[in-house]
Amino acid sequence: MNKAELVDAVAKVVSTKKEAAAAVDAVLDAITGSLKKGQPVTLVGFGTFKVAKRKARTGRNPRTGKEIKIPAKKVPVFRAGSELKKAVK
Repeated sequence: MNKAELVDAVAKVVSTKKEAAAAVDAVLDAITGSLKKGQPVTLVGFGTFKVAKRKARTGRNPRTGKEIKIPAKKVPVFRAGSELKKAVK
């Protein structure tokens, strides 16, 4: 499912597709904003979005085989909740 299909699914519940698109955008913007601040987002039963720190490490260029330095960075992480795990099972 992509974003357009998600908007269509939400539009079946709310009155218009425009309102559904605004709702989906608002949820995604709220999650993104919270993660930018370093705060986790927990949706009980669905899962938790949080920011994880990756350490700097040495990698290898697959084309040349030469070692390269990969810098430390922050990445978004999602961990599924118990109800979501049961639904997918």
